[in-house]
Amino acid sequence: MELKLTPAERADLRAQAHALNPVVMIGGDGLTPAVIREIDANLKAHELIKIRVLGDDREQRAAFMDRICGALDAAPVQHIGKLLVIWRPRPPKSATKRAPSTPATGTATTRGRGPREVMLIKPSRTGRRPPTRKMVTVLGNERVTAGGLIGEVVHIKETLKDGTPAPSMADRVTIKSGESKVVVERGRITRVSGPVVEG
Repeated sequence: MELKLTPAERADLRAQAHALNPVVMIGGDGLTPAVIREIDANLKAHELIKIRVLGDDREQRAAFMDRICGALDAAPVQHIGKLLVIWRPRPPKSATKRAPSTPATGTATTRGRGPREVMLIKPSRTGRRPPTRKMVTVLGNERVTAGGLIGEVVHIKETLKDGTPAPSMADRVTIKSGESKVVVERGRITRVSGPVVEG
């Protein structure tokens, strides 16, 4: 089933597709199952893609666009020259969470988070220059402080010297970065809620 777009939606998608490069090429073998799978994978990743067709037959390119949109439930946006622009919304993420893995003993294991990409944005010291942006990989036991320091958590102190529980903002976390150790309040550790999207 092919998606239908309103003229306003189509114009907006054309404008977004203007800066895109083709991600799939259809060669002399035509629209093979492998090409369909590649188009499907790119639609899942990007929603809006350009496809280059290496052939001079305009009717064949139009037929390719119809077959792709029909097979993948996508919407044709534009056919200009040897380029096809196709859009399909990303499928909604499943609300169900995976159960924790259980080893042969039958007890659930708690596994740490894997590596994740984080963008550090540091303002310039003078304020006259734009902030510096840097992509870094943060491992499972590492944390990023509000000042941009990345280090491994060594110790978490949750009680005061007299044994009473510390207020949540006063929790102290010792972070080891290189040869030095830094003690910071738990509230000063940044929280990464998702990937940074530049707009």
